[in-house]
Amino acid sequence: MTSPAVTVAYKGPSLSTLRSHLPSRASISHYYQPLSTFASQRDAGLSSGNFDIEAANIAGGDSRAGLDEEGAREVREIMRREGLTFDQARLKRQRELFAQNGVDAFGFPLDPKAVTRL
Repeated sequence: MTSPAVTVAYKGPSLSTLRSHLPSRASISHYYQPLSTFASQRDAGLSSGNFDIEAANIAGGDSRAGLDEEGAREVREIMRREGLTFDQARLKRQRELFAQNGVDAFGFPLDPKAVTRL
């Protein structure tokens, strides 16, 4: 017993048309940055006495690739743009994240319906 033949008709754009709308690998390769290491982040100024990458991560043998890439980039940008130290830039970024998420500078929710103690 033979199975019936199935024919599928596709009426969308051709593969070559789709490829023409996608960026080439060469055009996006300049956006790629390899994962940072704790050592390279320390060398870039992303460490302090209060946030000691050397003692806590490098000497401690931390197996992770490094700090969160997006967070590290944001802190570096704040340091560059506003001339702040690493600790000041981390605090500024954290307060901005709190504000975006409805939390005050001390870490308490701004929502009056939030339960903060029982």
